Amino acid sequence: MSRSKLITFICLAGLIALAIYFDLHKTISIENFRTQQADLSSWVAANPGLAIGSFFGIYVAITALNIPGAAAMSLVAGALFGTFTGTILVSFASTIGASLAFLLARYLLRDFVESRFSSAIQKVNAGIAKDGNLYLFTLRLVPLFPFFVINAVMGLTRLPLKSFYWVSQLGMFPATVVYVNAGTQLGKIDGTNGILSLPIIASFAALGLFPLVVKKLLDYYQMKRQQKNFPKPKQFDTNLVVIGAGSGGLVTAYIAAAAKARVTLIERAEMGGDCLNTGCVPSKALIRSSRVLSYMQRAKEFGLRAESPSADFAAVMQRVKNVISKIEPHDSVERYTELGVDCIKGEARITSPWTVDVNGETIRTRSIVIATGGRPAIPPIPGLAELDFRTSDDIWELPDLPARLLVLGGGAIGCELAQAFSRLGSDVTLVEMQSHLLINEDTETSAAVETSFAVDGINVMTNSTAVRFEKLGAAGLLTAETPEGEQQIEFDQVLVATGRKATTENLGLDILAIKTNHNGTIPVNKHLQTIYPNIFACGDVAGPYQLTHAAAHQAWYCAMNALYGKWWKFSVDYSVLPRAVFCDPEVASVGLSEAAAKEAGVDYEVTHYGIDDLDRAIADGEAHGFVKVLTPPGKDKILGVTIVGSHAGDIISEYSLAMRHNLGLGKILSTVHIYPTLAEANKFAAGNWRKNNLSEKLLRLSRWFNQRQLN
Repeated sequence: MSRSKLITFICLAGLIALAIYFDLHKTISIENFRTQQADLSSWVAANPGLAIGSFFGIYVAITALNIPGAAAMSLVAGALFGTFTGTILVSFASTIGASLAFLLARYLLRDFVESRFSSAIQKVNAGIAKDGNLYLFTLRLVPLFPFFVINAVMGLTRLPLKSFYWVSQLGMFPATVVYVNAGTQLGKIDGTNGILSLPIIASFAALGLFPLVVKKLLDYYQMKRQQKNFPKPKQFDTNLVVIGAGSGGLVTAYIAAAAKARVTLIERAEMGGDCLNTGCVPSKALIRSSRVLSYMQRAKEFGLRAESPSADFAAVMQRVKNVISKIEPHDSVERYTELGVDCIKGEARITSPWTVDVNGETIRTRSIVIATGGRPAIPPIPGLAELDFRTSDDIWELPDLPARLLVLGGGAIGCELAQAFSRLGSDVTLVEMQSHLLINEDTETSAAVETSFAVDGINVMTNSTAVRFEKLGAAGLLTAETPEGEQQIEFDQVLVATGRKATTENLGLDILAIKTNHNGTIPVNKHLQTIYPNIFACGDVAGPYQLTHAAAHQAWYCAMNALYGKWWKFSVDYSVLPRAVFCDPEVASVGLSEAAAKEAGVDYEVTHYGIDDLDRAIADGEAHGFVKVLTPPGKDKILGVTIVGSHAGDIISEYSLAMRHNLGLGKILSTVHIYPTLAEANKFAAGNWRKNNLSEKLLRLSRWFNQRQLN
């Protein structure tokens, strides 16, 4: 806690302690007021301005400090100032006081709560951003909820102060009128308990729930309005139609079939989707060949002789195809048919919330999952369309290794393929418009990758924008705007790796009035539902992550909600979602990066461990990279991890497990790791955290104790 926060906390605690010591809550009571009512009424009549100001200030103070007595003060307002003036005074004083309590809770506690319960508070803030005003209004209308608790809890969220103020004033107004009006008859009231009778409380509760009920009814009405033009079948052919047989679609179908549901899987191209055919599998096979060649070229480093090793590009690409063929049966029609899935090859088109047309036939289904994936996004750069450019979809069809390869885009795909082709023998230039490669990672991580690329001879041009392309016979020319001015790069082949876009064409979304987001993805809620509760989407077509394992993760929620969502829904959880880039060195991350922590205002400390000091890495000739762990100050809770080094994508899994099950660095430190392995890096990183957080007092005590043992 900062010094200013500590001083504020001490002052606040002191004021509350004084209020308790002087029994202020007893002073602010109906009984005490009655004994002085005549004198106070006379004083108010003689000094109306001073009386109003004093009352207002006292009310704000007791509300801000959460001192009991606000209800009694509301009654006193009615007795002293009448219903109209009293209501105005209490309405503004209570709201201002509540806002001060809100700000105090936010200033003193929000950072601590966000750092300690980051995943939980992110979900709360997501809900606040969407329906915060509605829920606050409901809570304010229901007197059963203590207002001081609402003030503090809302202060811990990201609800704007302006919204908190006006919603609170509006929501508390009905109860304020009741209390102040009752105060005009103070002589007949025995205490605050009798003000709100059970019928009145029930009425307020009904009033409070009314907005929520209305929202649900409006949602239901909108759903029915959308569905009214589509007659619902009386009978269904299948429980679930899955459109797309990539990672998301395959896992959805697998889970639904395992639950003994009837499932129809429709794919217009190849089973396995992009991951198997043009993405993860072929790229990793290519990377492996290029990495083996790089080891061969380092033979002398390992005490070996190798005579000018080089790549046979045709053989390398044939190996890529062989790898796909070996993995293909895992995603084949035969396998899924054996699992009980009805597999259809064809172009699916949704014609209603319950019907899908394919190959001239209509399938009636209770639920639909859209898992049509994505495809490379092509930027509108002048001259590009006139070139025979390649993307991650069709670069596998290259007949020859390009002598000069231009890679447009420094994301995961661009970096992986740029390095692979460079190591196979291409002269590679990589152009990236951002300030560094892998823009979602920290600059420290990107710097390590760029250093490796420099060793491989890759010309990396960051902060550079492609302006136009031109044909130069069989080759091409790029004019790029760089920090040094315009530069021209000649190339024999260009790989466009500037991102991906969702595939939604010809799906029938227009028939259903399902609009896409600005990036082309289909909007879904936390249950992965579209605007129709029985139509879901997952994977690249839904976002927000373009990762194979993210699509598979979403698929479980799609399958469960599609089959059982009528009775119980599951909210998708992205709190612990690892990612990796398989360049050399590999980059793997999970949770918050340092840049993301700063942007979110999360307090953290960083623990480093250099893999150059790891025995196994030294033995393997891979002594480079680091483990970087973010934790709350003084705590071993893991907020995020970045690993740069050999097999980082494998090593990160231990941290993913720890974060998923709330295990801290202390648990990793106490886990026995096999020697010598790369995974020991995790234990040594945890050891560095422990060393950095040892208590100096405890160390001095230990030193004194051990010294005593020598005497």
